[in-house]
Amino acid sequence: MIVLESVEKRFGGKLVLASTTLTVPARRCLALLGPSGCGKSTLLRLVLGLITPDAGRVLVAGEQLTPTTVLGLRRRIGYVIQDGGLFPHLTAARNAALMAGELGWEPARIRARLAELAALVRLDVALLDRFPGELSGGQRQRVGIMRALMLDPLLLLLDEPMAALDPMVRRSLQEDLRGIFATLDKTVLLVTHDVAEAAFLGDEVALMRDGRILQRGPMRSLIEEPADPFVSDFLQAQRAPWTAAGTEPEALRAVG
Repeated sequence: MIVLESVEKRFGGKLVLASTTLTVPARRCLALLGPSGCGKSTLLRLVLGLITPDAGRVLVAGEQLTPTTVLGLRRRIGYVIQDGGLFPHLTAARNAALMAGELGWEPARIRARLAELAALVRLDVALLDRFPGELSGGQRQRVGIMRALMLDPLLLLLDEPMAALDPMVRRSLQEDLRGIFATLDKTVLLVTHDVAEAAFLGDEVALMRDGRILQRGPMRSLIEEPADPFVSDFLQAQRAPWTAAGTEPEALRAVG
């Protein structure tokens, strides 16, 4: 579904993503994990076509991203960012249905799709008449997920979608997202710096550092067979407090 072939990216002469070859199979979730500035969000934006590679190719569903194909392919991709990324002057409904309206969907079709998606993300349909400023952070993020799913995309890209949420809201949304992934059977590329989130949502994890993928595989393999000392250091930096307290999250306890 997603293929990167020897892709590189520089900003101002600085190498942000080293030559990277990566494949994400259809109907699987790959979590890109790593510290801030490691290149994971750059990789995601390359897949979406928001930026272009300096070398190599990006393919989505077998089609290369180029200036002539990017708009058509982008409509087949759902994109979720922190706090929903909603337009403050539009209601939740208008935010979620923005692209459907641009593409000329009939109002009845839009209403039916909004009701379907509101049920999927567990959002009270009455809240769709509110503006983003009248919604909680978790509610805004659910609207952002609805917008990403509105056109029934081939794949979902999520860039730190829960980083701004408080822990209890975040956990609830993580559980709902895993259910959504299973229900819709979509291909998912998730960017996070949270180890437990990557373990909970990802079928596989790719740990990045300094623009390179150090190791990819199930979380268990990263824990038990680290390919680089940094892999252990990064995982233990988040796991140690939970282990010491005897309250390690289930997503990691199962693989630890």
